[in-house]
Amino acid sequence: MTDKEIELRNKVKEAAKEYFEAVYGGERKFDYIPASGKFLGFEELANMIDASLDMWLTSGRFNREFESKFAGYLGVKYALSVNSGSSANLLALSALTSYKLGERALKRGDEVITVAAGFPTTVNPVIQNGLVPVFVDCKAGTYNIDADKIEEAISPKTKAVFIAHTLGNMFDMARVKELCSKYNLWLVEDSCDALGAQYNGKKAGTIGDIGTFSFYPAHHLTTGEGGAVVTNNNDLYKIVMSFRDWGRDCCCPPGKDGVCGKRFSQQLGKLPFGYDHKYTYSHIGYNLKITDWQAAIGCAQIDRLDGFLKIREKNAKYLTEKLSDLTKYLILPEIEKNCKPSWFGYLISVKEGAPFSKQELVEYLEKNNIGTRQLFAGNILRQPLIVENDIPLRIGSGALMYSKQLSEEDYKLLPDTEFIMNNTFWVGVFPALGESELDRTSDVIHDFVNKKAL
Repeated sequence: MTDKEIELRNKVKEAAKEYFEAVYGGERKFDYIPASGKFLGFEELANMIDASLDMWLTSGRFNREFESKFAGYLGVKYALSVNSGSSANLLALSALTSYKLGERALKRGDEVITVAAGFPTTVNPVIQNGLVPVFVDCKAGTYNIDADKIEEAISPKTKAVFIAHTLGNMFDMARVKELCSKYNLWLVEDSCDALGAQYNGKKAGTIGDIGTFSFYPAHHLTTGEGGAVVTNNNDLYKIVMSFRDWGRDCCCPPGKDGVCGKRFSQQLGKLPFGYDHKYTYSHIGYNLKITDWQAAIGCAQIDRLDGFLKIREKNAKYLTEKLSDLTKYLILPEIEKNCKPSWFGYLISVKEGAPFSKQELVEYLEKNNIGTRQLFAGNILRQPLIVENDIPLRIGSGALMYSKQLSEEDYKLLPDTEFIMNNTFWVGVFPALGESELDRTSDVIHDFVNKKAL
């Protein structure tokens, strides 16, 4: 880049900074307190301007920087950016079906341990790949999988465990890893809501075979739309990259040729010898890459991630202190043993027998401008995507069945999942919220509970 180009770029950014400070620079005020949201500064805008002025329309220098920074932050060998956390989950599971994994490749009809209380795109890739989801119950309080119930759900057809760390509170990694080692199962950590969380000092997404992340605006770090897949396994890295990049066998980045040094010297499939490696495809893949504009935002965000996490932790502790006198009626978040959470949201459950319902409390909060969210699908087995399709599945140690056969008796096999659906919601702790917003949240909850308790 010439001195003139640098000078012109700086002029553009100086004007943009003036605009940013005039429009976005003041203290944020919330009439309605959202449950989640982005936290952006001028650094992100400056990077986006640089990416725009590069006129590079796909993954480029900012993406290379971001993938390197993200891998370094987590302490893993490989990080691949993608266009969403949902795509990250799809790629992670699809990679495990690759013929390149030999006998360990997942095949249609193989089973994957998961949970019903969570986000659909943890379960969807199992179904999309022709695999059978096996649902294990969760525990109210931590809202994570009940690790003591996993082993009884494992059958000779079980080949993988694919579960999420719920809202930044990691599941019992020691027990889950032990079972995966015992039964030779793949472990995929859906860490989309848990970036920065730690289990015995190891970060979420780095302990299993593959970790996935989301960078949607609601998350700990945002690129607008975006996500990532991480691994320490060289073979899995290459397979995930193939599925992400149209299914091609070649690992050359956009705009570069011949990185492998074998572009015209291989014979793959039944193609002619020397067929261009850039146009050789080894998987039925997708195009799920990120753009450099998105990566540019991520490069600025990751530099501030630890600060974001500290605010989330502080806000969650503050809410616990403020609401601790209501535990006669409410269940407050219980931190998983050996876990340091990275709170995505603050989960609250209304106890059975309370003089009010979750629905009443949620409606009161929303009426008073306090944003709330459900624990995503609640019980996904009750969602239209399951009950309106005939999907093969198992519940716990039960026999294979099809989703249109589900009855109320079957739902009772997941009692805590049913409780979560009926009794649990969450409120915000994201970095843009301070004590005044948390005080408002607490005051409205107290006002409601005190009225109902009387």
